[in-house]
Amino acid sequence: MSLFSAQNRVPLTVPGSTSASPSIQVDSNLRRWFGRNLGIWRSRRQYTFSDEQVLHVDMHLKMEAFSEPAAGESRYRFSWWSDENNQHSDEFFARKPWYERSGVMEATLWGHQLQRSRGYLNTDPVRTRLRQVDEHETILESHYQQWDILEHIRLVDQDRYRYRAIYSWENGELAIVEHHHEIRMSDPLPLIQED
Repeated sequence: MSLFSAQNRVPLTVPGSTSASPSIQVDSNLRRWFGRNLGIWRSRRQYTFSDEQVLHVDMHLKMEAFSEPAAGESRYRFSWWSDENNQHSDEFFARKPWYERSGVMEATLWGHQLQRSRGYLNTDPVRTRLRQVDEHETILESHYQQWDILEHIRLVDQDRYRYRAIYSWENGELAIVEHHHEIRMSDPLPLIQED
């Protein structure tokens, strides 16, 4: 008997309901969750590297949505840039020059996957698996080249704050642990219109 036979399937019904369809559409919850992240954020970050070196950097993030995705359910643009008036930023990029002070990434939501135009640690396209913990937190799992990355993102206090914990394994060894404390600087920006 197949592991995926009808006898092993769990019905997606609400207890006491006569409907055979699920009461919650997880994909729409993910779209709503991404929508709650739109806007500009100030990101204060701490990086702990495998050599026990701890560095801090201040960044800004801009998260925008496209009005009409060419494919997928929704499409986003993520931009980031460093806080130039901060000594931590200068030290961070002097010690870790392979990190980019600024950049842009586009991402398309396909069900429980996010197809990114590039990764944070390289410029190759990346497919990320999404798992929603609850209405406020989503876990992102990415695998590319020698990297395995696990990212927890939690919205806090009516979406005014966001906390991100990111764990990056290089060839199976935990190499980088990041903690990002983020403050919303602006509400969502107008949707991106494409010609």
